[in-house]
Parts: sequence; C-alpha cells; structure tokens
Amino acid sequence: MYGKRARKDGNQSSLGEFILLGVSDWPQLELLLFVHILMSYNITLIGNITIIVVSWLDPHLHTPMYFFLSNLSFLDLCYTISFGPQMLLNFQNTHKSISWAGCMAQFYISLSLGCTKCLLLAIIAYDRYTAIYQPLLYIAIISVCLCLQLVATAWLCSFSKSILQAILTLRLPRCGRNQIDNLFCEVWALLKLAYVDTSDNEAEVLAGSVIFLVVRLGFILMSYSYIGTAVLKICSAKGRFKAFNTCASHLAVVSLVYGTAISTYLQLPSFFYTMNRGKILSLFYATVTPMLNPLIYMLRNKEVHRALRRAHIYSCHPSSTP
Repeated sequence: MYGKRARKDGNQSSLGEFILLGVSDWPQLELLLFVHILMSYNITLIGNITIIVVSWLDPHLHTPMYFFLSNLSFLDLCYTISFGPQMLLNFQNTHKSISWAGCMAQFYISLSLGCTKCLLLAIIAYDRYTAIYQPLLYIAIISVCLCLQLVATAWLCSFSKSILQAILTLRLPRCGRNQIDNLFCEVWALLKLAYVDTSDNEAEVLAGSVIFLVVRLGFILMSYSYIGTAVLKICSAKGRFKAFNTCASHLAVVSLVYGTAISTYLQLPSFFYTMNRGKILSLFYATVTPMLNPLIYMLRNKEVHRALRRAHIYSCHPSSTP
C-alpha cells in the first residue's frame, strides 16, 4: 500500500525532481534504518573529525602516513555529508524526493569520492611499502612535495574521470521516469530509469571499476607481498609484530572498502543485478564503511592513542607542553 502511494506521488511530481522509493515496500524498516543512519552519521563525523584534528595539532603525527590518513578521513567526511542528511530527511517525510540538481550532485560527488578513496588507499600502501622495504631511503623518497603531488593527483584524476561517466548517465533518455528504486542517487539505479538499451553504459561502469578497483587492488596486494617478504627478514619477533601491526589497520580498511565496492560496482549485465541487493550494498558502502574506517585506525593505532592522551592532558593542563 505504501509502495503504491509512493509510485502514485511520483507520477504526479514534477520532472524536475526524483522520487526515492527506498524501502517503501517495507515501511516497517524505515524507523530501524533511520536509527542506523543517524548513529552511523554521528559516529562518522566524530571519528573522522577527531583523526583530522589530532593529526593536524599533534606534531608527533606530522608524518606522511598521517597526512594520507587525514585526507582519507576528510574524504569519508565529505562522502557521508553528501548522503546522510538527505536520507535522514526523506525517512521523516512521506514525499521522499530529491531535486534533479541535488541528485546529479550526489551522484557525481559520491562517484568521484569513491574513486579518490581507492587511489588514496593505494598511495597509503605505497607509503607503507617504502617505510618497511626501504626504511633508509624513506625520508628522501616520501617527501612533503611528493605527498602533496600524490594526493592532488588522486583527487584531480578521480573528479575528472567521473565527469565522463556522469555525462554518459545523464544523457540517457528517461521519458518521464523519475522514480529511483534506491535510498539515494546511485549509478545502477539511475541506469534502470533509462528508456533505451544501457549496455554501453554498463560496459563503461565495468571498465572504470576494473581500472579503479581491480588494478589498484592488485597494486596494493603486490606492495604487501614485498612488505611481507621484508618483514619476515626481520630477526626480532617484536620488530616483526610491530611491522605487521602497523599495516594491519590499512589492510582491514582495504578489505572493507574494496570488498564492498567490488560487490557494488563490478556487476554483470543488468539482468543479473537485483535492486534489493543493490540497496543493501549501497547502504553499507555509504554508511558503514565511513563509520568503521576511523574506528579501525583509532582502536588499533597506538600513536593515535598517545596523541589523544596528550591532547587530553594538554586540555586539562594548558600550561603543560603537549
């Protein structure tokens, strides 16, 4: 009943907006999802802002690793803000709509930030490889200038690449269709609105996924194969444990991000893609992944723990040296 009403409202709405059907077929899930998204949104904001502020203020964390990590946290912050408020607002309204411009901005920004995250994780893997495999040359290789160049290239390449995919998707004729069967504007759901064959667009999405996911994941795994070889050569058991522990957080985030992204975007042709599965994967990628990333780094990273303790001591005793 609720789903039919949503579809009826969608037929009467202006073509200048999209109707987000979301979970209108299961209205009993809306309160549960609202609580989940609200909690994830707040935890993501607090966790990522904490990492950014601590990395910026604590001189002990002014290293390439935490420069890349703070960029990753800023990216997750932007990613969450592009989805969270709109989803929370729609769960409170019966008319679950988003403007055409808002939908296109959400689609483009999320796609660009997703590509940037994949590149940043590959850059962090290269940073860890250099630190462990070539420790004597680390400072000379990973300079401040190189860090800035790598991060700028990642952001620029991702936002430039996503323009093409956004244009190809937006040019598809919809013939009045404006009901998106998802919680937000996502590429596969938008392709479902097209009134023509979308095989070429699907092929472009798959090609982009292979380049930004499979190739980058292969680079990360190759980097860690060299890291593993170098770590096994360390004589001290304590040294080996410390080296493995340094990389464990990054490997956990890589597994989480790449596993979800590959399941979401590396799809077979559209008749193998079910919207219910797409909703679950998209929601997980948009809410759970950005929330878990800072938790993984903060819970496992002793340097972040020490930085937080120093910040706490300094806030209690401002006259002391941080």
